Amino acid sequence: MPFLKIKKKTMTKIDLKDPKLLCKKAYINGAWQNSHSGDSFEILNPATGEVIIKVARCGQAETTEAIAAAQTAFETWQHVGAKERSALLMKWHDHIIDNIDDLALILTTEMGKPLSESRGEIAYGANYVKWFAEEAKRVYGDTIPSPSQDKRVVVIKQPIGVVACITPWNFPNAMLARKIAPALAAGNTVVCKPANETPLSALALGELAIRAGIPKGVINILCGITAEIGAEITSNPIVRKLSFTGSTQVGKKLTADCSATMKRTSMELGGNAPYIVFDDADIEEAVTGVMACKFRNAGQTCVCANRIFVQSGIYDAFMERFETATKGLKMGDGREDGVTIGPLVNARAARDVRAIIADAVDKGATVRSQDSSHDDTESNFVTPTILSDVTKEMRVFTDEIFGPVAPVFKFDTEDEVIKLANDTPFGLAAYFYSRDVGRIWRVGEKLEYGMVGINTGAISNEMAPFGGVKESGQGREGSKYGLDDYLEIKSLTFGGVDK
Repeated sequence: MPFLKIKKKTMTKIDLKDPKLLCKKAYINGAWQNSHSGDSFEILNPATGEVIIKVARCGQAETTEAIAAAQTAFETWQHVGAKERSALLMKWHDHIIDNIDDLALILTTEMGKPLSESRGEIAYGANYVKWFAEEAKRVYGDTIPSPSQDKRVVVIKQPIGVVACITPWNFPNAMLARKIAPALAAGNTVVCKPANETPLSALALGELAIRAGIPKGVINILCGITAEIGAEITSNPIVRKLSFTGSTQVGKKLTADCSATMKRTSMELGGNAPYIVFDDADIEEAVTGVMACKFRNAGQTCVCANRIFVQSGIYDAFMERFETATKGLKMGDGREDGVTIGPLVNARAARDVRAIIADAVDKGATVRSQDSSHDDTESNFVTPTILSDVTKEMRVFTDEIFGPVAPVFKFDTEDEVIKLANDTPFGLAAYFYSRDVGRIWRVGEKLEYGMVGINTGAISNEMAPFGGVKESGQGREGSKYGLDDYLEIKSLTFGGVDK
């Protein structure tokens, strides 16, 4: 049965245990408020096209207000003791976990991923909150060897100030949680702009922050007129840092705009991840890994397998198992039991992915996937698609594929595949499967990526640094390094201590 066509102006009902978690106003200075103009915009369910709710449409004026509130709150928050900040973040974490079912349902309804994946995302984001609640007590300084007998040098770390956080729609809970948590742990305050496609998950986090007792103005969340909000964030000198997750194109523009006021920036940008399977790999493990790495969130992740390279000796065996596994995927509304592939986030995204498939087919690629009779070009669903006979001249090699499309390239030698894998301006994540210890070290060191998964397709957790190289960004999120981008280093030199 084909999927439902877009049904504009009809409503999606979300049956929450706690209806107060479905928020539609901006969260500024500890209060829920409408936009100054009273304008709002619709949030759509990508699986059905139905309207979920209307959310306050904010712009420059509300952003200025939020930044001022964050600055006022910072004057107090920066002096709150590390143990108290830690305790408040732990309370926030506990509220998130206690409401995981409602948060997952909100996320699935506005974004489309299956409920099981949404629950996983909520837990994943909460792990960052818990991690940085603990790290808040571990912001250490140093004592530096004295340059002379009469001096002593000490290094301390202090919060930056007001931090702006701009997050994408594909992980609307976790991406925001892993930015807010280190910022607050370090003593900063935040102004957050979630994606307009998926603001409800972010606003629910704001409601839970209130319940956790996080003071007013410390967290501010608003969305609406992207150009106005972004311009105010990048130009306002009160904002001392911008943390952005999104496309490389937008990240470059934001970085340039921030240079006028010399803001610090952290950029987690696009990817083009190679997924390499060598002849000596465990084929079953490699297929299991690629299924999770490629098709999680319908392929809408910056670290998903983008170009799959399989060595010629096992190519046919790998393809047979890969095709069989792909046929076991169930496509549908993420709220339904058993669904493993949801819709793409909107019609434009679906059109873009179909265009990438068409480009490959026009240039000689072969479609090797499950029956596509359920595809409906008027819906946001795209059938999981495996492509063989692909070449470097196709968009599947050069473009970041934000959808369930798996191009599989055949290669012969280690040197050849390393060259192919690195032949991209991106450098976020890479994966390879091998049981040769020497090869593992060689390939791991030669791949030009910030994160490399070896015999696993799952690389992201709160204890490991997340981030890329080249045009995939700068800075790291998570791990013991995750606080560094939210702290200033200050040296204190004491003179006359020998008198």
